[in-house]
Formats: sequence, C-alpha cells, structure tokens
Amino acid sequence: MLRSLGINNNELEGSLPRSLGNCKGLNLLNVGNNNLNDTFPSWLGNLDQLQVLILRSNRFYGQIESFDITVSLTKLRIIDLSHNNFSGYLPTPFFEHMHAIRDEYGKNVEPNYMREVKPTKDAFGVFWVDYASGLSVTAKGLEIKFESLLSIWTVIDLSSNQFRGEIPKILGELHLLLVLNLSHNCLIGPIPSSLGNLSELESLDLSSNKLEGRIPTELKNLGFLEVLNLSQNNLKGPIPQGKQFDTFTKDSYMGNSDLCGFPLSKNCGTDEETPAKFDRDDDGDELNWKFSILMGYGCGLVLGMSMAYIVFTTGKPWWLIRIVERVRQRFAKR
Repeated sequence: MLRSLGINNNELEGSLPRSLGNCKGLNLLNVGNNNLNDTFPSWLGNLDQLQVLILRSNRFYGQIESFDITVSLTKLRIIDLSHNNFSGYLPTPFFEHMHAIRDEYGKNVEPNYMREVKPTKDAFGVFWVDYASGLSVTAKGLEIKFESLLSIWTVIDLSSNQFRGEIPKILGELHLLLVLNLSHNCLIGPIPSSLGNLSELESLDLSSNKLEGRIPTELKNLGFLEVLNLSQNNLKGPIPQGKQFDTFTKDSYMGNSDLCGFPLSKNCGTDEETPAKFDRDDDGDELNWKFSILMGYGCGLVLGMSMAYIVFTTGKPWWLIRIVERVRQRFAKR
C-alpha cells in the first residue's frame, strides 16, 4: 500500500491524476516545485489518512471551495499551499477539521516518526524508510530540509497567494500549531486576538498584507514565539511590551508608519526617541557576569536532576519527549 508520494522538484505540468484518490493509505503527498496548473484537487477528500500535503510553488489557482474533503482530512498536520495563485477567502473549513492540531486529539498522540517497515533479505529482516526524507518547509524565515519528521511538527503555510478577507478567528483553536505563515496575500481587518491561544507557536508571519488596527496584547501569551513578522501592513498604536516582544527587532514592524514604542524609535504620544531598553553599569559588568555564570550552573544542575528523577519515576514522560524532540527538530538539516 502506497504511504508516501513525493514527486517534487521536477517540471511536471498539467493536473494531478484523479486516480491518486484511490491511494487510501497515503500519509504524505508532496508535489511542490513543479508547473502544475489546476484548481484545488477536490478528490483529496478520499485520502482520510493524509497527514502532510505540499502543493507549494506551482500554478494552482482559484478558490478553495468548501468541498467535502475538508471533513475527511482530520489527520492533516502540515499543509503548504504557498507560492500559487489561490484566491478567495481563507479556507476556514480546513481549519475547523484539522483535529490533529487541536488539544483534545493531538496531545493524546504519542510522538513518532513518519516511517514504515520494509522487509529485507539480511539477518535483521526489516529496515525503516522515512516518509519525509528530503521534505522542505519554510519556517522562521528559513527553508528547513528534514531527514525525518516527527508527528508533533505542525505547519500551515498559505503565503504568497491572493487570499482576501479577514483572518479567521478559528485559527486560534489550533493549539498545537508551531508555524503559521499567511504573508504576501491581500488580507484585511484586525489581527484576531484568538491567535494568543496558540500556546505552542514558534513562528508567526503575517507580513505584506493590508491588516489594520492594533497588535493584540494577547500575543504576549505566546511563550515559545521566536519569529514574528508583521511588517508591511497598516497597523497602528503601541507595540506590546514585555515577554517575547522584548526580543523582536524593528524589522518585525517595518512598513507600519503608525506603530510606536520599543523597538521603534517613535515613542508613543511624544516625538522623543524611545530610550534603550537596558542600561549597563560598566563598574558592575564583571561582577554581573560572574554572578550570571554561577546562576546558570546552579539552574542547570537543578533542572538536570529534576528531569532525571522524572524519567526514572514515570517511565515515558511524553510531554518531556515533546520538548526534547522539538529542540532536535530545530537543528534538522537545512
């Protein structure tokens, strides 16, 4: 039974054959970086085991209608439709039925790699084949190439199309989402405050749209957020301060002339420049440096002993494995 089909990085033209809809066991479909010219393939509704769908960098066009397919693709964890000519409103039905990225389903699934066992003639009898070997996705502004893919990796990339309308609030219910990229479209309206519920989110790119209003303070709840890009919109008002927002540079906000506050030089309510976030005392540099090192060693020792205790007393702490594997995925081959 066919589990994975990768025909990306070729010069394929025309449309995808509908006969692929008969591959009921397909987990991964990657047709990215070709010259396919067609509307969204509605026969995908037959693939109820599909977890990864990559249509990026083709010439797909038109609106993504509310096909029955969206009800079937409940196991979808990665969808990349970027760099096409899709139009119309964002496909809300997709988001409503992506149960694999919701708390009630996703957190009950043990982390595992997308692979299958193949028989061999050697003494061992079998070997593992990774479905996702060579899979590339764009995350945090970089293209990451995976040699293997863990089931907790979740991505929605609809960038560089012609989607219009507002960002659906229901996106805030996909609590296990790690990467969200809606950049380079024609989206309008405010940034939904519900995005502050995406507690696992590491990368958020809403740049180059026509978004308006203030940046929701709820986004400060995104404790894992490493990359934020809100540039080239029509946002206004003060930039939220504190937590992760203290780590973002002015590049995250360029092209929004009515924004103010750190890290921009425009201070809210005054023409004065925003002062530096931290002042350093040269006389205390050496003492602070030594104190920081001691604190680091101490915290590391306590954390290491705590993790060791948890591992030996609980057997398989999957929440801890999730954290460790997320760190490993960050250093996947690029």
